[in-house]
Amino acid sequence: MAELTFQTLAFREKDSFLAVDLLQAFSTKIPIKELESIAPCKIKDKHTLAFSGISQEKAETKFSFLLAKYLPQLKTKLTGNKATYVHKNSGIHLIGNVAFGIVYRESSIIEIKPVTSCNLDCVYCSISEGLSSKKNDFVVEKDYLIEELQKLIGFVGEPIEVHIGVQGEPFMYAQMEELFADLEGMENVHTVSIDTNGTFLNKEKIDCFSRFKKLQLNLSLDAIDKEIAKKVAGTKSYSIEHVKEVIAHAAEKMPKTPIVAPVLTQGWNENEMEKIIIWIKTLKKQPILGIQNFLRYKTGRMPAKTEEISWDDFYQRIETWEKKHNIKLKLSKEDFHIKETRPLPKPFQVGDVVKAELICVDRFPGASLAVARGRTISVPQCEFKEGKKIKVKILRDKHNVFVGQKIS
Repeated sequence: MAELTFQTLAFREKDSFLAVDLLQAFSTKIPIKELESIAPCKIKDKHTLAFSGISQEKAETKFSFLLAKYLPQLKTKLTGNKATYVHKNSGIHLIGNVAFGIVYRESSIIEIKPVTSCNLDCVYCSISEGLSSKKNDFVVEKDYLIEELQKLIGFVGEPIEVHIGVQGEPFMYAQMEELFADLEGMENVHTVSIDTNGTFLNKEKIDCFSRFKKLQLNLSLDAIDKEIAKKVAGTKSYSIEHVKEVIAHAAEKMPKTPIVAPVLTQGWNENEMEKIIIWIKTLKKQPILGIQNFLRYKTGRMPAKTEEISWDDFYQRIETWEKKHNIKLKLSKEDFHIKETRPLPKPFQVGDVVKAELICVDRFPGASLAVARGRTISVPQCEFKEGKKIKVKILRDKHNVFVGQKIS
């Protein structure tokens, strides 16, 4: 009898397939016939497969090959979108792409992105993420992410903040608590901040996370009115009462004071801003409140009835509310103690022509991800063919994010 147990995988039978769930939010399936070709098999528990009449070593080897065959068919369970698992043996590097892995902007804040996808459909989303998205998703192996992050922190050589700012909702990542624990133990990390819509949190989770002294929760709150909040979130299932409860509890329990960050979106919630301020001031312990201005992005949603508010108009409104309610609302770089840090050497720069290998599809339709010299390169308008060698002209290298154009 051979038993294979996995921490990040869960198994269930579905019709004539073995459904394999990866980190809860992602899934692929293996035909039972192919599984039985290894040896007679049964699900011992949700994380364990038991094979009879085969050695442990052979079972591990054969199932690994089978899993590798069907992982490219991974999908996000919430949306059905294609998903890519980025792990140490995937050949996909963690620096170079803005959507996943590590983004180092040569400042004292290093961004990490373990997952994409979101359970909301916010009208102002700058990257059009959410329930209506058709983009390819990414999920990153925790140990791989930590290992590469430690290398970068060692290179920077001074205390930094790690910011978990994903393209979507970070708490869709099943190992977030374990990730917090790893980051908490890093000597040169003084703060671990995370942007979240709060929908996956509750009082019990907040109580659990309160043991992390470095953790800073940055929470979305875009309206007080229930119906307006649902419209801004883009889904009828959104509960503003739940999110308010999470914010109030986090403000009392978390060692670091949470930040609440409404996005002022003209035509949707401009009349909700003062309601949010008034509600925040009723709390026993107040979070930091920092109102943001909606901006249009090429990759973002363009709400039909929304116009950008000029910065002069925006700051005038902020100043009026600050004076009226005696509260600080405008946050700056100084509030986050951001400073420039040691630049990371770039293996290629704008204008360089690089030989690269296609490794997987990128986030947007018709785009591929290539790898070269320890970095990933986004290549728009490039059909993906696994392992194909191409020449890429580098069009962008800012902030160690690389975009190129296929030239052969």
